[in-house]
Order: sequence, then structure tokens, then C-alpha cells
Amino acid sequence: MALKIVTEPAAEPVTTAEAKSHLRVDISTDDTLIGSLITAARQMTEQITRRTLITQTWELTEDDWPGGDTIVIPLPPLQSISSIKYTDDDGVEATFGTANYVVDTMSEPGRVRLTSGASWPSDTLQELNGVTIRFVAGYGTAGSAVPQAMRQAMLMLLGHWYENREAVLLSGAIPKEIPFAVDALLWPYRIFRWV
Repeated sequence: MALKIVTEPAAEPVTTAEAKSHLRVDISTDDTLIGSLITAARQMTEQITRRTLITQTWELTEDDWPGGDTIVIPLPPLQSISSIKYTDDDGVEATFGTANYVVDTMSEPGRVRLTSGASWPSDTLQELNGVTIRFVAGYGTAGSAVPQAMRQAMLMLLGHWYENREAVLLSGAIPKEIPFAVDALLWPYRIFRWV
């Protein structure tokens, strides 16, 4: 299984103004730094939770069709399936018709299941990455659609990174890693496995 982002989010879950308010910053000279920290905080939140926060398009590639009738789609919440394509051993790409499957956007992670009477194509697939599923995932296009606990975790990360430009505190005799409450905020949203 491989995942590749096709379309990055058009916005971040936290705006620069929200971040500056949280950080109590009223100058504009740090706006570029704060913008970079917002993106890094979103990426870290997505990595910890194994979710997408703001609407993004991804491609999932598999070597083969699943053994059963269901494909689990990682990176919830799933919004939609754009296409399911497969490439045969001659390098010819074809699209698997939407009438052959239904999409479950309610489950986390989301799923694609064959409709009654349908089956996966019997063509011999190319040896690697024979099946490509393009999907859209995320809570929505606006930061307000993202659960507040996740946004708060991002703000905490921003505060930590803005105030502490290194991974450890060097004051005192022994360097210490700074503890986070971020894990506690993100823990309920974490996806542990796709299957």
C-alpha cells in the first residue's frame, strides 16, 4: 500500500490571526514563521491521528485487488471516491465503474464495497501498484469544520514551538524534553489501523 497526496489543503485549520491571538503576538514580522508553524502543526496532528483535517485529495495504490469485497480507505474522514483505476500487465489502464461499488463515508476509516453481484476485475494486474484509488478526505474546507480539540492541540504545538525554538530546554543542569498535553487532546481522534 502506498499513499500519495494529489491536492494539498487550500487552507489551514487555524488562521494566522487565530495563531497570533493565541501567541499574544501583535507584530507582523513573525507572520511567515507563524504560517510555517501552522502548517507543521497540522501535519504533525495529521500524522499523530492518521487523519486529514482540511479537504485534500489522495491516491491509494495497491498491488492487487482485496481478497474480499471491501477496500478500507485510510486517512479519515472520507468524503468521496473520485475514481478506481487499474493497470493490467500490458500497461493498459482502465476505470472500474461506479455501478460496481458503494462508498461508506460514515465509517472511520471509510470503505469501498462491491455491490451485490459485482466482482473485482479478473485482468492480470501489473506487478506493482496495479490498483489506484483516488479519494477526497477531510472534515471540510474551513478550519471551523475541524473538531475544536484538534485545533486546540495545534495551537498548543504552535505556542510550544514559537516559545521554544529547540526540542529540549537547556536551562538548569540537565536538559529536559518539554512535555505536551497535545497527546491527550489528539488521542481520541487517533486511528490505530486501517483494517
